[in-house]
Amino acid sequence: MSKPSIAEIRSGGQPEGIKQRLNEEHWAGRLYMRDLSPYFSTVFVRLGVPPNPITYMMMGSGVLAGVVLALGGFWAAVAAVVLVQLYLLLDCVDGEVARFTGRTSVAGIFLDRIGHYLAEVALIIGLGVRAQGGLDAGGWVVAGMAAALGAALIKAETDNVVVARAKAGLSEKIADEQLQPRSPRLGTARKAASALRFHRVIQAVELSLLVLGASVIDLVRGDLMATRALVAVCVAVAAVQTILHMVSVLASRRLE
Repeated sequence: MSKPSIAEIRSGGQPEGIKQRLNEEHWAGRLYMRDLSPYFSTVFVRLGVPPNPITYMMMGSGVLAGVVLALGGFWAAVAAVVLVQLYLLLDCVDGEVARFTGRTSVAGIFLDRIGHYLAEVALIIGLGVRAQGGLDAGGWVVAGMAAALGAALIKAETDNVVVARAKAGLSEKIADEQLQPRSPRLGTARKAASALRFHRVIQAVELSLLVLGASVIDLVRGDLMATRALVAVCVAVAAVQTILHMVSVLASRRLE
């Protein structure tokens, strides 16, 4: 147990079918990170590092990505992408270590969720500061904070479905048919919105890559036009998605 192999960590730390969990597993996890993470999980297990400190490191890397992004410049955007990838890696690793060592806990789940909130909020606020061109208060900073609030509200709407069900004495598990809207028209609209994937604009991995692309354009142009356009898009997506997600929850049977 003190020196488990990578294969043993992969077998014991990754639940069967983890890459097929479309609603729970990030596309980057399915594409490459779940293939890489057992190598790092093995190191942590061999060193005897518990899962919660790994989660704290995940939080730190996510928040640091937002801080670095706020500094401005092309290389800050590159560093933010690297830190977000580290955040995603540690997000995979903490769960794998917890499952393999049998140290899963409610506190661990709580910390993991808080880590997701912090990372996305920090990154979007950092983007707003970057668009402002400095630490001075201004409209772009406010816009970034507004988009960050929307991103947090969307996560809160998702998490509070579980809270509401628990308070009502219902099971945490929700059947697939309960996710579908009662109205066929709303169901069609939900599928269309899901296919567009526009909500991913304000998620950490996707946003960090978009910021990097915007930084290249800004570098060529010599201004902040692309970064500011991205902030505007984030504000719009956050506002629309907050409303659509609320409607989706109330129009389905998730609360029954």
